[in-house]
Amino acid sequence: MIPTDDQEASADKHELRSGSPPWHINQAPFHRTPLPSETRCDVVVIGAGITGSLAAEALTRAGKSVIVVDKFMPGRGSTAASTAMLQWEIDTSLVELAGLYGAEKAANIYRRSQAAVTDLGSLVASLNVACAYTPRATLFLGAGEHGYGELSAEHDMRNRAGLPGALIERGPLVDTFAMDRPAAILSPGSAEADPLQLSLGLLRIALERGATLVEDEVVAYEWSDHAVHLTLAGGGAIEAAYAVLATGYAMPSFVTADIHKTVSSWCLATRVQPQENLWRDRVLLWEASDPYLYSRTTAEGRILIGGEDQETKDADERDALMPEKRARLIAKMSALWPRADYTLDTQWTAEFGETDDGLPLIGRVPGAKRFFAAYGYGGNGITFSYMASRMLMACLAGEERPWFDDFALDRPPVG
Repeated sequence: MIPTDDQEASADKHELRSGSPPWHINQAPFHRTPLPSETRCDVVVIGAGITGSLAAEALTRAGKSVIVVDKFMPGRGSTAASTAMLQWEIDTSLVELAGLYGAEKAANIYRRSQAAVTDLGSLVASLNVACAYTPRATLFLGAGEHGYGELSAEHDMRNRAGLPGALIERGPLVDTFAMDRPAAILSPGSAEADPLQLSLGLLRIALERGATLVEDEVVAYEWSDHAVHLTLAGGGAIEAAYAVLATGYAMPSFVTADIHKTVSSWCLATRVQPQENLWRDRVLLWEASDPYLYSRTTAEGRILIGGEDQETKDADERDALMPEKRARLIAKMSALWPRADYTLDTQWTAEFGETDDGLPLIGRVPGAKRFFAAYGYGGNGITFSYMASRMLMACLAGEERPWFDDFALDRPPVG
C-alpha cells in the first residue's frame, strides 16, 4: 500500500534520507563503548555505513586497532537507502569516459570496477555474511536518444577492453526479455544484496576482532605530522595515526572537491510478487538516459524501482516531490514491464553524492595530513566502497599506485 500523507510525515526520517526502505534488521544490538577522556588507536573511522564497515573489516583483518564513530545507529544513513545494485558498469558510459580520459585509462577504470564486484562477492562468501548476496547480470536498456547505434558503439568499446557482454537488438530483446526497447547490452558479473545486512555483518565482524564502536559526533578535527586528534560532542577525544572519513556526502568543511555535487533519488518497493510477475533471470535493469530508471528484485520477490534524480539538498523539498516522482517512476516501469502489480509497500527518498565524471572521490585529503576520505560514488555506492577500502589499505601500507590519482579528491574539473 502507498503510505498516507500522515504516515509519510511520521515515517523514518534522517538528514540523508526519509521514508521506509525495505531492509529489515534481524541482528542483535551493537555494543557501544563510552570513551574515556582520551583514547588512542591506529585508525579512527568516522561513519558506520557500508564504507566505514568495509574499512573497519579490512583494517582489523590487518591487525590494526580501530575505533568507529557515528552519531547515528550503524548503517541507518545512506546505506539503508541503497537499492544495492552492485554493478561494475559505471554511471558514465565507457564511450563517454574514453572521451574524457582516453580509451586506455577508461578501460582500466572499468576493469577495476569489475574486479571490485568480483572481489566483494568473494569476501562476502569467505566471511559468510548473511545479506542475500546474489550474482546477477545487468540489462542496460536503450532509451530516449540512446538507440541501437549508441549501444552498439558502447558494446564495441567494451569488447575491445575485454569486458563481457552481449548486444541484443530489438527483436531478440522482446523475444527473450519481453521488453520493447531499441537495443540492450546484457552483461554478467554484477550482483545484488541487502545493503543493511551487508554493512552490519561486516561491522560486527570488525567488532568481534576488537574494533570499538562509539555513538557520538565529531565536533573538531586536528592533525599534525604524526597523528590526528578528534574531539567528540560527548566530551571524549580520540588520537589516532590515521583517520578515515566515511560519512558520505556530509563531509567536514575541510574536505572539498570542485567536481562534486549532491543529488536526490526517489525509490519504491512493491508488494511481494508471484514468480510469474518477474522478468527473466531477474536481471538488474537500468536505462541509457539521464536521469535513468533503475530496477531490481529482492530475495522475497519485491520489485525495487528508482530514479528521477534531481539536485536538491532540502529534505522537505525532497519529501514534497514524492507524489510526483512516484507517479513518474510507476508510469515508466509499468510501460517497460506491465506484467507486475505496482501496489507499493514502501517508498523512500535519499541524498547521495556524484561527480562530473561519474568516478568516486577516494584518497588522501589535500591539506589534512593523515586523513583519507571516500565519497561521491553516484550509482555505484557499494562497488566503490569496496574499492575505497582496498585503496585505503594500500595507502596505509605505503603501496599507493599511480592509478589512485584517477579518483583523487583534487583532480581537476572535467572539460
